[in-house]
Amino acid sequence: MSQQRFPKPPGQSALRKGRVSIPGRAYVITTVTKDRRPLFTDFILARVLISNLRGLHKTGAVDSLAFVVMPDHLHWLFTLGETLDLAEVVRRLKGSSARALQRLGVSSVWQPGYYDHGIRDDEDLRAAARYLVANPLRAGLVESLGDYPLWDAVWLDSSLDS
Repeated sequence: MSQQRFPKPPGQSALRKGRVSIPGRAYVITTVTKDRRPLFTDFILARVLISNLRGLHKTGAVDSLAFVVMPDHLHWLFTLGETLDLAEVVRRLKGSSARALQRLGVSSVWQPGYYDHGIRDDEDLRAAARYLVANPLRAGLVESLGDYPLWDAVWLDSSLDS
């Protein structure tokens, strides 16, 4: 009896296929923790990740528009700056956050690869941000987005920004 060969599922190289990096373009990236461990149910660990997101914004590598930190993954909407390409932004985020989390005793933070979606000119950034930050609602983590502390969007008015 002959053995059937099944194709391997696409790996991280398939995620890179067709990837472009255009300064000034908006992207949504999603990256997942290793083995989908729910590391970010720990508020302190999640805040370390958020600090690293904001650090890339402060350097001008990105203009961060919205993010949500879920227990085992991150969704981040940003406009790519002029200094780094998309892959380098994600590499720096994952590297710096992993090093910071290792100092807190967490090892093997991120799964290799990430998913990215370049926002087309005809797509509404605010709609993309609303969809992104509503992930905790759809996941059943909270009944009201105001009850979930691990998200932000530049379109918040000052009465919600605390």
